[in-house]
Amino acid sequence: MLSISSTSSCNKYNCNRSSRRHQAAAEAELPMPMAVQITNPIPFAARYAYDVFFFAVFLLLELAVAQPVTAPPPDVGCNGILLTYNLLHRDKIRPFVPVRDAQPYSFSANATVLNSGTRTLRSWKMLLTFVHGEILVNVDGAVLTSAADLPYNTTSADAGKATSFSGYPLTDLPTPIATANDMSKIQGTVNLVGTLFAGPEPFDPLPSALSLADPSYICPPAKNVSKSLSTCCVLTPEAEANGSAGDDLSDAPGTYSPRATGDLVITYDVLQAHETTYLALVTLENDALLGRLDGWQLSWEWLRGEFIGSMRGAYPREIDTSSCVYGRQGSYYKGLDFSKVLSCDRTPVVVDLPPSRYDDKEIGGINHCCRNGTVLPKSIDAAQSKSAFQMEVYKMPPNLNRTKLYPPANFKVSGASPMNPEYACDQPVPVSPTELPDPTGLASTTRATATWQVVCNMTNKKTAVPKCCVSFSAYYNDSVIPCSTCACGCPESAAVSCSTTAPSMLLPPYALLMPFERRPKEALRWAWEKRLGVASPMPCGDYCGVSINWHVATDYSGGWSARATVFNWEGVDMAEWFVAVVMETEAYSGFEQAYSFNATAVGNGTILMKGREGFDYLARETNMSGVDYLVPGKQQSVLSFTHTITRRVDAFPSKLFFNGHQCAMPHTIPTAAAAAARPRLFSLLLFASSTLLLLLL
Repeated sequence: MLSISSTSSCNKYNCNRSSRRHQAAAEAELPMPMAVQITNPIPFAARYAYDVFFFAVFLLLELAVAQPVTAPPPDVGCNGILLTYNLLHRDKIRPFVPVRDAQPYSFSANATVLNSGTRTLRSWKMLLTFVHGEILVNVDGAVLTSAADLPYNTTSADAGKATSFSGYPLTDLPTPIATANDMSKIQGTVNLVGTLFAGPEPFDPLPSALSLADPSYICPPAKNVSKSLSTCCVLTPEAEANGSAGDDLSDAPGTYSPRATGDLVITYDVLQAHETTYLALVTLENDALLGRLDGWQLSWEWLRGEFIGSMRGAYPREIDTSSCVYGRQGSYYKGLDFSKVLSCDRTPVVVDLPPSRYDDKEIGGINHCCRNGTVLPKSIDAAQSKSAFQMEVYKMPPNLNRTKLYPPANFKVSGASPMNPEYACDQPVPVSPTELPDPTGLASTTRATATWQVVCNMTNKKTAVPKCCVSFSAYYNDSVIPCSTCACGCPESAAVSCSTTAPSMLLPPYALLMPFERRPKEALRWAWEKRLGVASPMPCGDYCGVSINWHVATDYSGGWSARATVFNWEGVDMAEWFVAVVMETEAYSGFEQAYSFNATAVGNGTILMKGREGFDYLARETNMSGVDYLVPGKQQSVLSFTHTITRRVDAFPSKLFFNGHQCAMPHTIPTAAAAAARPRLFSLLLFASSTLLLLLL
């Protein structure tokens, strides 16, 4: 029989199982099953502790699964406006490049604005300073304050300049006290998707600064904590003193942001609200002192799938409904005849109607419409300082409720004339509903259902060149000091044939009526007659579309006079033009009148001039018999001043504006030559003859 050994260990209290089996098998004379020899048995106490440990771990895991995951408690360390920026992810994308800071990455991030204070935050704007070449591809929960198009290169602005985001559609953030801490009302979230250029992990490319654009708040430098920036903005002492915390009425129902002012203000009024449509009135109002707009073109961006059904007082530059027919608009409005829809463009461009369409019953009949897009400043004509139109707007789900009203965003305005200024527009801000005259003619007012305001201001770019220039002349000198070389910029090809840096040459008076290409010959002849120096190469022209000559005509014991002549070198006619002349105090105080212009002293040393009725039309360049070149359209008038000025320089304007544009000025004034000693009678005859010559030409 096969012998199998086994280790037996029995005592009074314990006996292992193999020993017992061996004994039982021997007594019954049965073969014993194979047993495993155990040389190091686990002590009972250690085995018990081992089982307890694993049971505790299992119990903790079960409890963790059973308990719901709750959001972290809100931040309690900020009693103001809490701003955060969170980098969610970034992925390396092609092209792969060896330079680490030039490698593109796609990224997503979000930024939040949480009102944890006691004041409503109106029309919030958050500033993010990007420093890794970020290109924003998609923005949700806000819009770019500058109304720039996407994709937007954040480095296109000035170095170190922050990118501003305006809340949309949630523009105002009430207090947690007024909303019972409703996060959907007191917090705005901006979701960002884009591309950046930075080094590899673990480097986290975050903005360098995070703040509010509201001057009422102070935002300390943001703290960087694990892919997140945060800062707590608090009211300035001045803003805190202007109202008592907890007693601010701005949270009361029916209160709005105060109406703002600007060079051009666009008002977006909802006149009628229905479930699927609403009627809007859009008004452009010119509040600039001197700025004007000709042939305005207004555009915006629909962010909720809206489209224009009909319009009165204006019309789209392009009529195209294909995007509706083949889009979700056509799927929802199955019974709508889209052949009668006016515009389905996401960014429509709207222009004014001509005056002939004002009485058109289909598309005209709106107050302040139909003037070819001309909006004058109030100082020139208050009745023509507004332009307006109406439109029927169709809405899309989920905004099919008469109370779900949202304006378009990213308004842009420009003009068809080269003399128009450039504007930068803010985003729409909800304001108190506009009160409009009763449409039936009753002595009552009608309040709009909802109103938003867009403020646009003229931009003063450092690189912008003037669009007009001024030349000086006087009775005591035969020469004219013309506009400076390249006063309004020179084309690149000009430097080949002329000098863009040489000072302009003196001209004879009649040369002011000649185009640039004709003047060098006359300047050479005049320089030879007057023994003047000649530059080589000769200076280029001024290349200005409008030039104005200011001529000091007479100076006598009881006063003096000047003649202003406006030349139009553009290829377009200019209606209702105006000129603003800024004089020194001594000359301005003696202004008496203008004889061919309507002129008014409006204060601050400024004389405002415009053509009288029938003479307010500045014609374009035209052919004239007897000459083989185009001559400019022109208007001129003599201005008289009382009492004699003590300095000749005061007889010349320090600044001059044409249609709101500041013109380039000469660097010097005419000097007293030998002609100054001529008899006074000769000066008067010279003035009369030159005036007659300009009038005849």
